[in-house]
Amino acid sequence: DCSESMAGPAIEAVTKGVDTLVNELRGNPLALETAYLSVITFSRKAKQDLPLTELMVFSPPTLSVRPGTALGAALRLLVDCIQREVVKTTATSKGDYKPLVFLLTDGQPTDEWEESADAIKLATNPKVANIYAIGCGPDVDIQVLYRITDKVVLMPDLTPEAIRKCFVWLSASVQAMSVSVAAEVNPDNPWSNMPALPLDALQVAMEGTGAY
Repeated sequence: DCSESMAGPAIEAVTKGVDTLVNELRGNPLALETAYLSVITFSRKAKQDLPLTELMVFSPPTLSVRPGTALGAALRLLVDCIQREVVKTTATSKGDYKPLVFLLTDGQPTDEWEESADAIKLATNPKVANIYAIGCGPDVDIQVLYRITDKVVLMPDLTPEAIRKCFVWLSASVQAMSVSVAAEVNPDNPWSNMPALPLDALQVAMEGTGAY
């Protein structure tokens, strides 16, 4: 989410957080072999800043803040990118594992998003991706995120330290999933293969309430 509500320290902390994620992953030999990264940003419009890229040559994009929160456009673009870039399993060859998607947003959508959200959540045969939504700050609508995925966490305080801890957790999650893929562990349980949340920065959101 690069909407204008992310201007200032928040977007600067996210930029540093992406650097932290990349550096953490590059220190893990297994992640070096299995992890590819892509970045989709959205404000008034959605765009793929970087296609799915091998970890060693991945260069974090410059994040620019603009008006609007086009979540629906971002979800449609996400599906298009997955269909185009992720190698599918066939009868004769094993494809890529389902993508691990982290959605970070601190506001409420300004476009038509409901149909796209429902399509992603209901697409289970095959499942589009393993999506984890991270609601940032006090204004995020938890119910919007639960329309997309049943894996929702909150980061109530958008402090640089909280955002740093969030991205360290993201890195650990990617590394944990890399181990699961290598060991051919069934990863469909939403939280079974994920590292523990840093509870001073992130909490699991409760569906149907504003609590966590």
